[in-house]
Amino acid sequence: MTREAQAASGASTRPMAPHIAVVGTTASGKSALAAALAAARPGTEVVSVDSMAVYRDMDIATAKPSPAERRAVPHHMIDVVDPDEEHGVAQYQREALAVVDAIERRGGRAVLVGGTGLYLRAVLDGLDLPGRWPDIAAALGREADDPDGLAVLYGRLARLDPTAAGRIEPGNRRRVVRALEVTLGSGRPFSSFGPGLERYPPSPVVQVGIVFDRAAVDQRIAERLDRWMAAGLLDEVRRLARRPAGLSRTARQALAYRELLAHVELGADLDACVAEAVAGTRALARRQWSWFRRDPRVQWLDPSGDPVAQSLAWWDAAVEQAASASHVSRVGPEAQARGAAQARRDWWPAPAGAAR
Repeated sequence: MTREAQAASGASTRPMAPHIAVVGTTASGKSALAAALAAARPGTEVVSVDSMAVYRDMDIATAKPSPAERRAVPHHMIDVVDPDEEHGVAQYQREALAVVDAIERRGGRAVLVGGTGLYLRAVLDGLDLPGRWPDIAAALGREADDPDGLAVLYGRLARLDPTAAGRIEPGNRRRVVRALEVTLGSGRPFSSFGPGLERYPPSPVVQVGIVFDRAAVDQRIAERLDRWMAAGLLDEVRRLARRPAGLSRTARQALAYRELLAHVELGADLDACVAEAVAGTRALARRQWSWFRRDPRVQWLDPSGDPVAQSLAWWDAAVEQAASASHVSRVGPEAQARGAAQARRDWWPAPAGAAR
């Protein structure tokens, strides 16, 4: 029974207990911790917060949970679109919020896990996200293909939106094109969207973070890529490259896939491509650490302690606090219904501009 139905029938009701998010860098052990938390609390389901795990057939280098792991605990936001489709943060936000709402209606709780920080903020904080203008993006992409085209586009972005240009590396084609697409398509600077990134409002989600151990993560990244290559990553990339519909711009940016596509499609030296994938993934880990450590709501796990026990203690404390704060007195059914609806709005933010 949903909370609204419980309220309408006169039964006691309260806001759904807090969910939990596990954050950290790539190769830090987030997925294993999330699986352990889900196993420890029956009724818990896992929601992937990974911009590339949404793609079907991109399995090895996205480190998706195994079929056995998915059978043991329900997983969501994995394998939701084909590799030729574009799938950005706005689409992820809509779909993930619907998934979490469905989990709540089943009486469960969610463990959100992944390293795509913007996607997590979009869900937790209801960020105001820009739309898409495919024709403009296509035209900009053609310009970027010209000699020195990307430098010209970056210069245009610097004139139209210097704030956005200051946040984007000049060589990052995808982000430069996207920023210009939004600026030209919406008629407002790309940097004007998501101003809440500098704000960290209260959230119903308990965030636990795995502290970045630079040396350990660097080693795991190299060893993991070796395992992926042994598991057939190159063959997987070859199959993807042969797809009649090809790969979308977004899918092509996936680390390890991007570098191996250079080998498969352009004949680049394989060893050099593998080394570039390792270096790129290590750089990603540092960007992720910089992103997550800025969020004061993250509770960082003590590396010397048991991460599962620490996470469960924080989560259980939040559950108890929520239950105490939202206890509903014995009042009439209509008042309870109003209270349940308000509690739902208080506990989970709608995306900016969305109707309640």
